Amino acid sequence: METKNNGPRVIISGGGTGGHIFPAVSIANAVKELRPDAEILFVGAEGRMEMQRVPDAGYRIIGLPVAGFDRKHIWKNFAVIVKLLRSQWKARRIVKEFRPQVAVGVGGYASGPTLKVAGMMGVPTLIQEQNSYAGVTNKLLAQKACKICVAYGGMEKFFPADKIIMTGNPVRQNLLANKPEREEAVASFGFNPEKKTILILGGSLGARTINQTLIAALDTIKAHSDVQFIWQTGKIYIQQIKDAITTATGEAVRNPRIPAIPNLYVTDFIKDMASAYAAADLVISRAGAGSISEFCLLNKPVILVPSPNVAEDHQTKNALALVDKKAAIYVKDVDAMKHLVSTALATVADDDKLKTLSENIATLALPDSATIIAKEVLKLIDKP
Repeated sequence: METKNNGPRVIISGGGTGGHIFPAVSIANAVKELRPDAEILFVGAEGRMEMQRVPDAGYRIIGLPVAGFDRKHIWKNFAVIVKLLRSQWKARRIVKEFRPQVAVGVGGYASGPTLKVAGMMGVPTLIQEQNSYAGVTNKLLAQKACKICVAYGGMEKFFPADKIIMTGNPVRQNLLANKPEREEAVASFGFNPEKKTILILGGSLGARTINQTLIAALDTIKAHSDVQFIWQTGKIYIQQIKDAITTATGEAVRNPRIPAIPNLYVTDFIKDMASAYAAADLVISRAGAGSISEFCLLNKPVILVPSPNVAEDHQTKNALALVDKKAAIYVKDVDAMKHLVSTALATVADDDKLKTLSENIATLALPDSATIIAKEVLKLIDKP
């Protein structure tokens, strides 16, 4: 693996979900803006989303055969341990051949073995912890990390205080550049700009509870023709949802606009998220750290439904960090079927509530995160 120039050599490792990949790519882009001669290599997990999304963004990536631990069935982890050992061996070879001057971990399966090996081989490391509650891997990596970039206060309970830098979470740069006007954005989905619009996000893969709740509420959605719904289902659930709509309406779903439910737009993935956010008067979402950072920067009123299926229940802690500042509405996953849609309809009809949520969440925004982190990355290279 020959390096192409004498510029800075940076490894960025992590992924698994869009919430890890988007910040990683944003940091890479910011490094390249500051140092166009930088050579950046991504290290991800084989078979995970980053193996496609990172090359799409124009960067090289190598996959490790790493997998997550099964916390419920401990006896199933023998194969996981074997994969971890193989991943550490492969990461060692990558570091030896690429000769990075700094390694950055953004979370996800691959960041553990990559940053551990890099640190053992004398490469300075930087961790980007996105959540308000640090995961086990980052707490272990922090012992040897040079810098730890965080998005929430109070993180010294997890990390050495002298290593912490408050940077916020990097977001997709295209969300902030050339933002469309609301009217134009609403019209791009075939909707009426004079009506309120709710954006439902299940994340890049999908959110089971949110999707099941919306399926159960199809009659309610149809009855509230004064409100428009943009529903991103995630690729795992799109066919199930199309089938449910066909059963409910008697019409096959052939495109995102549903003729039998004219105030509903359904898609597995939204490419133009800048327009989706601009169109939305209210967002329903999981409480991933990256998504929350986007809501803060775009001043979006949001109802958060934290996923219960994440390590250390960190999404609930992320949500409560906003709720405590009256900057978001919180609906528990177990209560979603009963309360989510009614709460959303009541909130989107309350202009004062929307204004308060927007103003409060705006105070939590930390702009220019990617550039701030990129400068810290480059400082570690320049440090003797």
